[in-house]
Amino acid sequence: MGGNLGFLSLWSGWMKRKIEKFLNSKKDEIDKIVAEYPEKKSLIVDYQELAEYDTEIAEDLRNKPDEVITIFNDVFSEIRGPVVDEDHIAEKPRFYVRFKNLPKEKGYTVMIRDITSDYIGKLIAVDGVVTKITDVLPKVYLGMFICNRCNERNPLEQDKRILQEPTKCSVCGKHEFRFVPEESKFIDIQELEIQEPLESLKGGEQTRKINLWTEEDMTDVVTAGDKVILTGILRLLPPKQRGAIYYKYLEINYIETIGLEFEAIEISEEEEKKIKKMSKDPKLYEKIINSIAPSIYGYREIKEAVALQLFGGRPGKKLPDRTSVRADIHLLLIGEPGVAKSRMLQYVTQIAPRSLYVASGATGAGLTATAEKDEFAEGAWTLKAGALVLAGGGIAAIDEFDKISKEDRGAMHEAMEQQTISVAKAGMVTRFKANTSILAASNPKWDRFDKFKPLADQFDIAPTLMSRFDLIFPIKDVVDKETDRHIAEHIIKMHRTEKEMEEIGPEIETDVLRKYISYARKHIFPVLSEEAAKKLMDYYVNLRSASSSGAVSATPRQLEALVRLAEASAKIRLNDTVTVDDADRAIVLTNYVLKEVAYDETLGGFDIDRIGTSHPKSVRDKITAIEEIIRELIDSDSSKTAAYKDIMEKVQEKKFEKYEAERIIEELRMKGVIYEPKPGKFKLTEE
Repeated sequence: MGGNLGFLSLWSGWMKRKIEKFLNSKKDEIDKIVAEYPEKKSLIVDYQELAEYDTEIAEDLRNKPDEVITIFNDVFSEIRGPVVDEDHIAEKPRFYVRFKNLPKEKGYTVMIRDITSDYIGKLIAVDGVVTKITDVLPKVYLGMFICNRCNERNPLEQDKRILQEPTKCSVCGKHEFRFVPEESKFIDIQELEIQEPLESLKGGEQTRKINLWTEEDMTDVVTAGDKVILTGILRLLPPKQRGAIYYKYLEINYIETIGLEFEAIEISEEEEKKIKKMSKDPKLYEKIINSIAPSIYGYREIKEAVALQLFGGRPGKKLPDRTSVRADIHLLLIGEPGVAKSRMLQYVTQIAPRSLYVASGATGAGLTATAEKDEFAEGAWTLKAGALVLAGGGIAAIDEFDKISKEDRGAMHEAMEQQTISVAKAGMVTRFKANTSILAASNPKWDRFDKFKPLADQFDIAPTLMSRFDLIFPIKDVVDKETDRHIAEHIIKMHRTEKEMEEIGPEIETDVLRKYISYARKHIFPVLSEEAAKKLMDYYVNLRSASSSGAVSATPRQLEALVRLAEASAKIRLNDTVTVDDADRAIVLTNYVLKEVAYDETLGGFDIDRIGTSHPKSVRDKITAIEEIIRELIDSDSSKTAAYKDIMEKVQEKKFEKYEAERIIEELRMKGVIYEPKPGKFKLTEE
């Protein structure tokens, strides 16, 4: 036993001398930290630099981090000056040495799913996405225990999660203490949870998670949805009841946000030159459009819209009232089964670095945020970020959008427009950032479109939510021999030789396109030219003035969408100015969509209320007409009621569709405008 202690003492002294020499070479950095204490408390050391300086220190740090980090911290404190004695407690400013940039090789950097018992007590690096953050809580680091026999104060440093008492009183030798919080010293601690990055998963693998314990200046440095790489020591948390199974967590030494947005992709000087050269290509737009989901035949307008969504509008626009205007573009694909909607969504998530693919199992809480009990804080509630928060800075691809319940879809309203998620759950009121572009896919109300019914009537999505999408594309499975032959040839090529598969590959490789988009989003912030602004304004005003008989052809939301699309078009060319050509591109795409979803044959023009409200102008006119018919029948009848049979006869004279008239009558009854005193007899409630 004595031999072991002697060896440890020799090792400690030897290690301390080596560390002193290393830290003395960083005295300038240490002086800056000391001068800014307590705002700054930590010296960040690059592990690779340490390994180059002394491989033995680096290896011991990895295998015996508790001992080595303690020596580093003690030496740091000694370099900065003497300790201070206050209230009988030996206290000194708390400085830390933290380590980053562990090697990427196995044993140093570990995936969450590979963290086994072999790593207990070892220093490792782990990367993941922050999914949960608790409140910052106080933890005892120097506990004051007063002896119940002699009232002697016995301070004891606390290095574990469970409060430890002194073994015996320093004066009387007894073991009877009372803990005095008022005389103890506390530090800030916080618990986080991270999960594996989705891009690292294979097939149907489920994401693994692990809890983190952060202290002091490592608290409140990240937000939910951040991609982080961290350095920490694997610890075990004992079970509450007697048992053999322990829970693992990481005690964090250093945590760093590395980001997953397009802007975080590293681009070399050579790649930057190639990107700038690509931007001058006169066929650039066509090449990018043809590189979007090349395995899907056709859909040029949809692919163009997806390309614009990937580039996005100009971010960071603030209005005088301090509100912001979103730059992210939202798209909705409503198509019949088998038209490759899901494949389009999956392709986009492969390009966008920070993206999530969500299917019909999603709930409102899963999309926004959930509240759950936190055992760490003794049953207190904590908030856990949902998909729209985790995909911030990227794209949330939501498949089977119509299968999500109406209540759950309603949770998306704020996220889509204000790009925040306000949460008031379990007594907690907070707000998450959700700067996420949404690409949603849905089926028609009855799975297939009915050509005899208005298209917009077949969307099973609330109008208030529909209006938040910049572009809405209905996709019909039209039987056409020539088109079907081209689709068949395209699909067959995917299943034959490699040479034929190459023919339907992207014109711009996915990695190259990703970096091109990243460069544009990071460096290009286009501003509307006077000519482009006038073009968009004239189009919007003309569209509004074309409204007739109370119909609304466009709203300010359409104008803002036009601006975003035009800005994205300019970013594709790496141009800081939005030109007339960019405005034209946005107008052509918007016109295409309006013709598909907002054209009203009855009015002979556009009516945005067909998708933006539950009652477009043509329906409002029919409701008014049917109310008038009921009123006339009541006035002419001795019983002062209107018979259902008579109402339908009058409706047919006006050439209204029978199914629509029946629906309107039922809606009037449900809303209390009319009531049925006798079967088949109606009266107006106001009468």
